[in-house]
Amino acid sequence: MKNCYLIDFNPIGNEDVGYLVELEENKQIPFNIKRVYYTHSVPDETQRGFHAHKNLEQVLICLNGKIKVKCFDGEIAKIYELNCNNKGLYVGGMVWLEMLDYTKEAILLVLASQIYNEDDYIRNFGEFIKIADNFNSKKNKSIE
Repeated sequence: MKNCYLIDFNPIGNEDVGYLVELEENKQIPFNIKRVYYTHSVPDETQRGFHAHKNLEQVLICLNGKIKVKCFDGEIAKIYELNCNNKGLYVGGMVWLEMLDYTKEAILLVLASQIYNEDDYIRNFGEFIKIADNFNSKKNKSIE
Protein backbone atom coordinates (compact mmCIF):
# COMPACT_ATOMS: atom_id res chain seq x y z
CA MET A 1 0.00 0.00 0.00
CA LYS A 2 1.90 3.00 -1.33
CA ASN A 3 -0.40 5.77 -0.12
CA CYS A 4 -0.39 4.68 3.53
CA TYR A 5 2.71 4.00 5.65
CA LEU A 6 4.25 4.49 9.09
CA ILE A 7 6.72 7.29 9.77
CA ASP A 8 9.23 7.06 12.63
CA PHE A 9 9.97 10.31 14.45
CA ASN A 10 13.22 10.73 16.38
CA PRO A 11 12.57 11.69 19.99
CA ILE A 12 15.22 13.97 21.48
CA GLY A 13 16.06 13.60 25.17
CA ASN A 14 16.30 10.87 27.76
CA GLU A 15 14.47 9.36 30.74
CA ASP A 16 15.99 11.93 33.13
CA VAL A 17 14.62 15.03 31.37
CA GLY A 18 11.89 13.65 29.11
CA TYR A 19 11.55 13.76 25.35
CA LEU A 20 10.75 16.22 22.59
CA VAL A 21 9.44 15.06 19.22
CA GLU A 22 9.99 17.58 16.45
CA LEU A 23 7.47 17.73 13.58
CA GLU A 24 8.18 20.13 10.73
CA GLU A 25 6.31 20.41 7.44
CA ASN A 26 8.18 18.98 4.47
CA LYS A 27 10.66 17.29 6.82
CA GLN A 28 9.19 14.74 9.23
CA ILE A 29 5.73 15.58 7.81
CA PRO A 30 5.84 15.13 4.00
CA PHE A 31 3.58 18.09 3.12
CA ASN A 32 2.68 21.65 4.14
CA ILE A 33 0.50 21.57 7.26
CA LYS A 34 -2.74 23.55 6.85
CA ARG A 35 -4.88 22.08 9.64
CA VAL A 36 -4.27 20.41 13.00
CA TYR A 37 -6.92 18.70 15.11
CA TYR A 38 -7.24 15.92 17.67
CA THR A 39 -9.82 13.55 19.08
CA HIS A 40 -10.04 12.40 22.69
CA SER A 41 -12.48 10.82 25.16
CA VAL A 42 -13.90 8.54 22.45
CA PRO A 43 -16.46 6.23 24.14
CA ASP A 44 -15.89 2.46 24.25
CA GLU A 45 -16.96 0.56 21.15
CA THR A 46 -17.12 3.79 19.09
CA GLN A 47 -15.64 3.65 15.63
CA ARG A 48 -14.76 6.79 13.68
CA GLY A 49 -13.75 7.67 10.17
CA PHE A 50 -15.65 5.68 7.56
CA HIS A 51 -14.59 8.05 4.81
CA ALA A 52 -11.83 8.77 2.33
CA HIS A 53 -10.41 11.97 0.90
CA LYS A 54 -9.89 12.64 -2.76
CA ASN A 55 -6.68 14.67 -2.32
CA LEU A 56 -6.02 15.39 1.37
CA GLU A 57 -2.82 14.07 2.92
CA GLN A 58 -2.72 13.39 6.66
CA VAL A 59 -0.40 12.14 9.36
CA LEU A 60 -2.14 10.49 12.32
CA ILE A 61 -0.27 10.33 15.63
CA CYS A 62 -1.60 8.60 18.74
CA LEU A 63 -0.26 10.81 21.52
CA ASN A 64 -1.66 8.62 24.30
CA GLY A 65 -3.29 5.20 24.50
CA LYS A 66 -3.91 2.97 21.48
CA ILE A 67 -6.00 3.15 18.32
CA LYS A 68 -6.31 0.78 15.37
CA VAL A 69 -6.63 2.32 11.92
CA LYS A 70 -7.94 0.25 9.04
CA CYS A 71 -6.82 1.57 5.66
CA PHE A 72 -8.13 0.38 2.28
CA ASP A 73 -6.96 1.76 -1.07
CA GLY A 74 -9.50 -0.10 -3.19
CA GLU A 75 -7.16 -3.07 -3.62
CA ILE A 76 -5.33 -3.70 -0.36
CA ALA A 77 -6.58 -3.43 3.25
CA LYS A 78 -4.21 -3.09 6.18
CA ILE A 79 -4.71 -2.44 9.89
CA TYR A 80 -2.17 -0.29 11.73
CA GLU A 81 -2.04 -0.10 15.51
CA LEU A 82 -0.98 3.34 16.68
CA ASN A 83 0.36 3.00 20.21
CA CYS A 84 3.54 5.04 20.25
CA ASN A 85 3.73 8.84 20.21
CA ASN A 86 6.93 8.88 18.17
CA LYS A 87 5.35 7.18 15.13
CA GLY A 88 2.86 8.59 12.69
CA LEU A 89 0.67 7.05 10.03
CA TYR A 90 0.84 8.84 6.69
CA VAL A 91 -2.44 8.58 4.75
CA GLY A 92 -2.65 10.06 1.28
CA GLY A 93 -5.67 10.62 -0.91
CA MET A 94 -7.98 7.80 -2.00
CA VAL A 95 -7.56 5.70 1.15
CA TRP A 96 -10.70 4.62 3.04
CA LEU A 97 -10.15 5.07 6.81
CA GLU A 98 -11.78 3.44 9.79
CA MET A 99 -10.53 4.15 13.31
CA LEU A 100 -11.44 1.51 15.89
CA ASP A 101 -10.52 -0.07 19.21
CA TYR A 102 -9.73 3.21 20.95
CA THR A 103 -8.49 2.83 24.49
CA LYS A 104 -10.22 5.16 26.95
CA GLU A 105 -7.20 7.45 27.27
CA ALA A 106 -6.44 7.61 23.54
CA ILE A 107 -5.65 10.98 21.99
CA LEU A 108 -5.31 11.06 18.20
CA LEU A 109 -3.55 14.08 16.69
CA VAL A 110 -4.03 14.69 12.95
CA LEU A 111 -1.88 16.95 10.77
CA ALA A 112 -3.56 17.69 7.44
CA SER A 113 -2.42 19.19 4.14
CA GLN A 114 -5.62 21.18 3.55
CA ILE A 115 -8.12 23.17 5.54
CA TYR A 116 -11.51 21.49 6.03
CA ASN A 117 -13.27 21.04 2.69
CA GLU A 118 -16.41 18.88 2.59
CA ASP A 119 -16.05 18.51 -1.20
CA ASP A 120 -12.83 16.50 -0.66
CA TYR A 121 -14.64 13.84 1.40
CA ILE A 122 -16.02 10.56 0.07
CA ARG A 123 -18.43 9.36 2.77
CA ASN A 124 -20.14 6.51 0.90
CA PHE A 125 -18.15 3.28 0.63
CA GLY A 126 -19.84 2.23 -2.63
CA GLU A 127 -18.96 5.57 -4.20
CA PHE A 128 -15.39 5.20 -2.92
CA ILE A 129 -15.08 1.76 -4.55
CA LYS A 130 -16.24 3.14 -7.92
CA ILE A 131 -13.80 6.08 -7.75
CA ALA A 132 -10.96 3.86 -6.47
CA ASP A 133 -11.49 1.32 -9.27
CA ASN A 134 -11.22 4.12 -11.82
CA PHE A 135 -8.22 5.65 -10.01
CA ASN A 136 -6.42 2.28 -9.74
CA SER A 137 -7.08 1.33 -13.39
CA LYS A 138 -5.63 4.68 -14.55
CA LYS A 139 -2.63 4.17 -12.22
CA ASN A 140 -2.03 0.65 -13.57
CA LYS A 141 -2.24 1.85 -17.20
CA SER A 142 0.39 4.51 -16.54
CA ILE A 143 2.74 1.83 -15.18
CA GLU A 144 2.49 -0.34 -18.33
